[in-house]
Amino acid sequence: MRACLVLPTYDESHNLPKLVAALRALPLPIEVLVVDDASPDGTGELADRLAEGRRDLTVLHRSGRRGYGEALTEGFRLALARGAEAVLTMDCDFSHDPLDVPRLLRALDAAELVIGSRYTPGGSLRGWPLLRRVLSAVANRFARLFFALRAHDCTSGFRAYRREVLERMPWGALHSPGYSFLVEVLYWGSRDERTRIVEVPICFTERVEDRSKMGLREIVHGAANLLTLRAKLLVGRELRRAERVTP
Repeated sequence: MRACLVLPTYDESHNLPKLVAALRALPLPIEVLVVDDASPDGTGELADRLAEGRRDLTVLHRSGRRGYGEALTEGFRLALARGAEAVLTMDCDFSHDPLDVPRLLRALDAAELVIGSRYTPGGSLRGWPLLRRVLSAVANRFARLFFALRAHDCTSGFRAYRREVLERMPWGALHSPGYSFLVEVLYWGSRDERTRIVEVPICFTERVEDRSKMGLREIVHGAANLLTLRAKLLVGRELRRAERVTP
């Protein structure tokens, strides 16, 4: 399958050249689409230089409303428009090992959506403090309970999607600009019975360069967005039920 890896970036000038080199060294052809949110540290301009004279790297510069969910949405649309049959996502900070990319792509042979999972048997975390582990575990339990998700790791950003899954996504129903976007995409993707979901165990490693972008504010906003989504789904369900019994 023609594969495109959508890579959202914001202030990743230290990591981007090394990650692009690691992806280019993989034993399979893969296109990289860098989606930069006007990084103040010049990540977008650096990506342009890395793309010069190459056909395996494209750069999408975003302006206006920033956010992880917005960046992925635009990246998905461009990847599909360019003919990608498989679309992957990962972080730019080496918390996801680029050597695992071929494993996720191979898993698409028997699935439509593949998750690089920290919490499936064989998965692990490295370098996280206890509080971060607890928050992540609570967030995943919350997502599974509220949205009846089958996956162990609902908040992982290391994923591979078949083209059909993204084409069936109701983009107008997604409203989260942050990392809770991942739960929304998984929810809508899993509602279709044709979507087989497979989790591939990975080791997630805390970033070394710079600081994590997943702070308390992002966690609070993400939880609020998911509560809003859950409320809207419940209201919509009640409205449909009322319509069925209205004479």
